[in-house]
Amino acid sequence: MGTVLTRRTVGDLKPEEVNGRRALVRVDFNVPLEGQGDNLRVASDARIRATLPTVTELTQRGATVVLVSHLGRPGGERRAELSLAPVARCLEELLGRRIIFLSEPFDERALKLVRMGQPGDVFLLENLRFESGETANDSGFAALLARFGQLFVQDAFGTCHRAHASTVGVTDHLSPRVAGQLVERELNAFHRLLEPERPFVAVLGGAKIAGKLEIVDELADRCDCVCLGGGMANTFLLATGAEVGDSLVEPDRVESARQILDRYPDVLLLPADAVVAADLDANAKRETVSSDAVPPDRKILDIGPASVGAIVNALKGARTVFWNGPLGVFETPPFDAGTLAVAKGLADVTSRGAYTVIGGGDSIAALERGGLAGSVSHVSTGGGAALKLVSGATLPGIEVLDPATERSAA
Repeated sequence: MGTVLTRRTVGDLKPEEVNGRRALVRVDFNVPLEGQGDNLRVASDARIRATLPTVTELTQRGATVVLVSHLGRPGGERRAELSLAPVARCLEELLGRRIIFLSEPFDERALKLVRMGQPGDVFLLENLRFESGETANDSGFAALLARFGQLFVQDAFGTCHRAHASTVGVTDHLSPRVAGQLVERELNAFHRLLEPERPFVAVLGGAKIAGKLEIVDELADRCDCVCLGGGMANTFLLATGAEVGDSLVEPDRVESARQILDRYPDVLLLPADAVVAADLDANAKRETVSSDAVPPDRKILDIGPASVGAIVNALKGARTVFWNGPLGVFETPPFDAGTLAVAKGLADVTSRGAYTVIGGGDSIAALERGGLAGSVSHVSTGGGAALKLVSGATLPGIEVLDPATERSAA
């Protein structure tokens, strides 16, 4: 796995590989928007700011930069509310320079404009997912996209687990193929998770277990303790025979959850208690009950204090921690209390020298809400990509990049 994660980076490029050449840069501008119509604007520019070091390095080294990204899930259709035009305006402000936004990128006029570009110019193509060939990794669309570049830079870690035209197919036509600064930081962080200092503890939450069972299984095999919370824990509780009331569960996953519990009875830590209510309302009457005796008309909406204490205690003994997913219905206070308490525990163990990595939007939001955003070792920009990588899986968008040379690996 170490070899797979060791890739050439922008910093490894020789002058002749970048100066005067067009760099096609896959970025992650899948950002939240607010407002309507012509007043649409970027609500959070964190993902845009994360790409600035790579864009700046490339322009300073004489490249013409062509940025490509998706936004939302338009399903291969043009949707005005998912245009990258507001992103272009935001990027222009952040960079302090003109951005050439191509709203009709896949015609000869746009291609001619890019090829006439000068060193230091920055272009942004319209939402790639307006084209059905993007998510299908269509070879024809990948070849069309490749015409805009000469070298390829992958700086969108959050999309690297997807084999799409802009992450995999396009690399058949461009060289060199390197990691940008953002992806380089991510790969360095995950090196330490894949070869962790022990004890190694994982905290997994989120609403559903679908798509995560294999990851729980893999992590249970690699970790000293895997703490489960959120809606996904309910299915595991049901697998133990617990009464979970009217809580969110996935009955078709219960048998698989039971098999994982049987394999790793001393590794998986399930919630001991839960905060329950009849419905998801900030003013609903709530109570704390044992997680195996939830009343029939109540839903588990957060982990209880005993569960918080058990997770925080597990964190205290850890030297390496990975956390993905909230432990309750975080977006509706007061059902964010358990998640916020664990976030504080994570910050505490980081201050005592543990290496801690957090991924997933809601987990990151918990750190920010608690004023703890700078209090962990690494905040990953990828949720699904981070989960797959930490479980030991390879990412197609990383595998296609050039392996590091001896010089760059040194």
